[in-house]
Amino acid sequence: MARNASSRSKKSGLGPGSLVHVGRRKIDRPRITLIDYDNGHFLEKEVAALEECLPFNLTSTVTWINVDGVHDPDVVEKLGQAFGLHPLILEDIMTTSQRPKLDDLETSFYFVARMIELGGQGRELVTEQLSLVFGRNFVLTFQEAPGDMFDPVRERIRNGKGRIRKLGPDYLAYALLDAVVDHYFVVLETLGDRIDTLEEELVRDPREETLHAIHALKREMLIFRKAVWPLREVVAGIERTETPLIQPSTSIFFRDVYDHIIQVIDNVETYRDMLAGMLETYLSSMSNRMNQVMKILTIISTIFIPLTFLVGVYGMNFEHMPELKWRFGYFLIWGVMIILGLGLVRIFKRKKWF
Repeated sequence: MARNASSRSKKSGLGPGSLVHVGRRKIDRPRITLIDYDNGHFLEKEVAALEECLPFNLTSTVTWINVDGVHDPDVVEKLGQAFGLHPLILEDIMTTSQRPKLDDLETSFYFVARMIELGGQGRELVTEQLSLVFGRNFVLTFQEAPGDMFDPVRERIRNGKGRIRKLGPDYLAYALLDAVVDHYFVVLETLGDRIDTLEEELVRDPREETLHAIHALKREMLIFRKAVWPLREVVAGIERTETPLIQPSTSIFFRDVYDHIIQVIDNVETYRDMLAGMLETYLSSMSNRMNQVMKILTIISTIFIPLTFLVGVYGMNFEHMPELKWRFGYFLIWGVMIILGLGLVRIFKRKKWF
């Protein structure tokens, strides 16, 4: 959050629509790929110069342009001008701390989603902003870095499988969003396995590391929740919008994505409740362990209190203490103390105090 605030401060005093990159730069130079297709035509290539993309705005085929790296304002601005995007939308694309949202631009739709991956050897959530714009014959996607979950979509386009090559950019936008949401389930499955393992450890041998792991998972679930909850309203807004850009046959697919998002939210809330319960269980376990320690110490103290009393009495330096002159006094006091100690132990066991 501190880094986001620091990055946003660079825009202080600038006018609306100023193109300033907010976020971490994750790639040296933007990488642009282009896929152009219809039912009988397919073209895929990596673009060396941005000008190669601009003529595709006038074609009747579906054009998907993907940009990896949003830190270059020239690339974002030229694409925006070629495809008629509002300057405020371009500003949002370069501000990588956006929450999921939807903007209806009449001639196109713009929405933001958060892509979630497991990084750091699968131990840490990594989020990345996906900005997607689709219009009459195009889909533009802007990502912070190379690497995504869209390879299955690309394969379906290449091989002409399913209905994707027969339908328009609205269906492609659905397919990309569906890939993002489906990957949520993959990440949640891994997190669920970690929670199950942690739960077994909590029952078997809770340690301080267990508490740290619970807190780390709670933070990750909070990140997940912030990414998914607003996305529900984004998809609901797309589904409710009456626009020629979204065909009636495609609306039902967005409704299916909405249902998947609800399932993700339910899973996230379930895991958050489980982690809250595990935290309470850990604290209760530590409290019970401390109570057991205090119980043992109390029993030991109770046993030695009368023995300490006897030792204190016979440790006084009074002259007239007949037991001190008696030949068997030492053995007698030992016998009394042993019998007294064993007697207290027997009483505690009968009461099942240990």
